[in-house]
Amino acid sequence: MIISGFSGNEIYCLAQKGWAPGSIVVGNSVQSLGFVGGISSSFKTLSGGEIENLTKLITEGRHAAINRLEKEAQEHGAHGVTGVTSDLKQFSGLKEFIAIGTSIKGLDHQGEFFTTACTGQDFYCQVDAGYEPRHFVMGNVAYALGMGRGVLGTIKGFAGGEVKQFSEMYNHTRHLALERIEKEAKERGANAVVDIQTHILPIGVGAKEMLMVGSASYHPALGNPLRPVTSELTGEELWNLTKMGYAPLRLLLGTSVYSLGLARGLGAFFKGLSRGEVHDITQLIYEARANCLSHIDKEANEIGADAVIGVKVYIYEIGSSFLEVMAIGTAIKKMPGLSTQTETLLPQAIIRDRNTYFDDTHYLGGVKRPDAANS
Repeated sequence: MIISGFSGNEIYCLAQKGWAPGSIVVGNSVQSLGFVGGISSSFKTLSGGEIENLTKLITEGRHAAINRLEKEAQEHGAHGVTGVTSDLKQFSGLKEFIAIGTSIKGLDHQGEFFTTACTGQDFYCQVDAGYEPRHFVMGNVAYALGMGRGVLGTIKGFAGGEVKQFSEMYNHTRHLALERIEKEAKERGANAVVDIQTHILPIGVGAKEMLMVGSASYHPALGNPLRPVTSELTGEELWNLTKMGYAPLRLLLGTSVYSLGLARGLGAFFKGLSRGEVHDITQLIYEARANCLSHIDKEANEIGADAVIGVKVYIYEIGSSFLEVMAIGTAIKKMPGLSTQTETLLPQAIIRDRNTYFDDTHYLGGVKRPDAANS
């Protein structure tokens, strides 16, 4: 008897590549920062930037949970684990790291045991496009804006426009997480990280975690680049691009933090009392978007990309008068030697599975409770 997390579509897709579903496997690790570590993190939170001992603790906890998941899967005779997730829960001052995935068995698998973040459908797309899964990988950084940096940025923000101190720190933390996932994949013998998912998570007062997870893979046509190629494209997007002869180069990120400014803020306030466009804020947000997109354009040119696709732009309010605008996309380039194993993509590999379970008791006034399952 297996207890599987796969849907019918996923099981069908896996079967086309000679894989059978196994049971759900779990690994966890409960960690404490400790009294001394907590004090040092508090001081680091005041100064701003990466909170190194907190990053270290989170990294160790996440990897410990993954290692236990792998051990459980191998004890069940599995050849791999797909759909791996890495979650962080906090209770009573402790942090629990949980890794969950579903094991699979190959009908004639002769290779090494592997783990991957992708679904059964994405697994089919990636394998058919020539990406051999190696290991679930992650890159993270715990960081804080910091009181000192915040005061300086606030003073700078009185004039309005981009606040370089904030932009530089946010860009640094986001690229640091990317560099770490690349490094981990390289250590696993991979030349690509596909299906990257990016999360910004609260981990305490004034602190956040930038987390990237993905599937380290190997594609023979990509050779041995200095750093693995990285992509957040979906499985079907990756398959389609491979069919057209394109490969991802790198996940690109650009961040700009802008201040409304004291004078603009007052003007916008009074303007907002009457009906119509608030021109100053319209122009400010436009400039912020254009600036973060220029970061992506510059990096894409530096690495010789043909295009950047799947670009998404997010905007967040920081405090009462600051805005962070972040753009993220995947740089691609046409390369020789790329092809898919099949001529057409299965419909089952494209269909997205829908939810069938709904629990309205965890919603208060239309807002999901923070302690609800899957929050």
